Amino acid sequence: MRPKPAPNPADSAASAPPRLQPRPLYRPAVDPASAVAFGRPAGTDTSFSTDRGAAADPALTVRPPDPVLAEAFGRPDGAVESIQRDPAGDAPAPGAPEAPADPWRDPDASVRLGAAALTTPPEPTTPPAAKLSVRDVLLGDRIAPRALAALAGVALTIGLVGGVVGRVTAENVGALTSQKVSLTQSGAGDREAGQVAKVAAAVQPSVVSLQVALRDASGTGSGVVIDGAGYIVTNNHVISMAASDPEKATLHVVFDDGTRVPAKIVGRDTKTDLAVVKVDVGNLTVAQLGKSGDVAVGDDVVAVGSPLGLSNTVTSGIVSALHRPVRLGGDGTDTDAVIDAVQTDAAINPGNSGGPLVDDEGRVIGINSAIRSESGGSVGLGFAIPVDDVTQVAQALIRDGAMHHSEIGVNARSVTNEQTTGAQVANVQSGSPAEQAGIVEGDVIVKVGERNVGSADELVVAVHQQQAGQSVPVQLIRSGRSVEVQVTPVSD
Repeated sequence: MRPKPAPNPADSAASAPPRLQPRPLYRPAVDPASAVAFGRPAGTDTSFSTDRGAAADPALTVRPPDPVLAEAFGRPDGAVESIQRDPAGDAPAPGAPEAPADPWRDPDASVRLGAAALTTPPEPTTPPAAKLSVRDVLLGDRIAPRALAALAGVALTIGLVGGVVGRVTAENVGALTSQKVSLTQSGAGDREAGQVAKVAAAVQPSVVSLQVALRDASGTGSGVVIDGAGYIVTNNHVISMAASDPEKATLHVVFDDGTRVPAKIVGRDTKTDLAVVKVDVGNLTVAQLGKSGDVAVGDDVVAVGSPLGLSNTVTSGIVSALHRPVRLGGDGTDTDAVIDAVQTDAAINPGNSGGPLVDDEGRVIGINSAIRSESGGSVGLGFAIPVDDVTQVAQALIRDGAMHHSEIGVNARSVTNEQTTGAQVANVQSGSPAEQAGIVEGDVIVKVGERNVGSADELVVAVHQQQAGQSVPVQLIRSGRSVEVQVTPVSD
């Protein structure tokens, strides 16, 4: 085997990477002030040395400590040990007890509780003393026995005087009472009952409470028996919750004697807020229905129902207005109605809905349906559906299960200005009777048939009062001029 030739330095130098030349040394100029502050002392050319010899600066020579500092921080007289000692290097003195193992320095030491940081002082011993008497405990040693005896005498005297005064007072009070007095009451005898009492006695057996429940929701209202076959009229908004889910909802009727029976919905009309339910009960007391034409403002009326869940409640008042257009609706019901209401100041509250408003002869003249109040409570403004409308709608629901109304196909808004007051047409439905009669947007309807129209709600009432298929004159204001057209309403 041939030996490997030694490397040639020339070849290594040729193959080595090129090296950069050292950078030129740059020394910045030193200003004279810095040279004086940080330069060497005058006459010194070498670096500083710790061995300065005799020529050293006397100010830098180590001198003995000040006596005051030596006394404060030096070793005590006769002591040769330093302040810091190595625990491992110190051996215990001969005969001294062995120090306990220090768990902080010995990793193999067992866990133990150390000695308390402070030594518990011994309990002081009290010198023996004589026992205290009752007089010492209550009064100390400041009152003599004679004073105690005098104090007891005073207390006894006060007790005797108080007993005498109490006895005298009791005798005086006893003189104010008597076992001989017997109070008497005067009865009415054969006094004739008032008219409201007569009306209430006649109507209450025909008035019922309705109870509706659906899942966790429930509601109450009132109704009135209108036929011996078990038909009861009430408001649609009273039973609308039961109508929304007939399979899961429950509907019960409670009579004035407490009898509770299930009921079924015969039919309902959302445009008049009326409904009819039926119960399978015989021997019913049927209410007497009156006529709207016999009702006058100022007539005495009685409202019967179950306001706030209080059944068999009777309130009285008068008819305060007639033909009052009132819009009905709200959350929890599909009612969207405008009624030509009988206004009364008889107290009507939630729960009265569906109950009758009767005249002083006990005839039903309306079905209580709404109140107007800023607070939600009764403030003397109640509204009832007129009995003529109740009779017409209830008859249609019992016969057909539905009620149809006249329509002319316009939507309007109330308007009041210097020229006129009425219902301004907002839009006209295509192909409707209003379009065929030439009614256009912007016309203000002021009269339908014989009924004056002062608002959009009153227009709805006036149209519903017309017979479908029969032409009716409609008076309107167009561009400041009065125009009359003939419109033939159709059934919805």
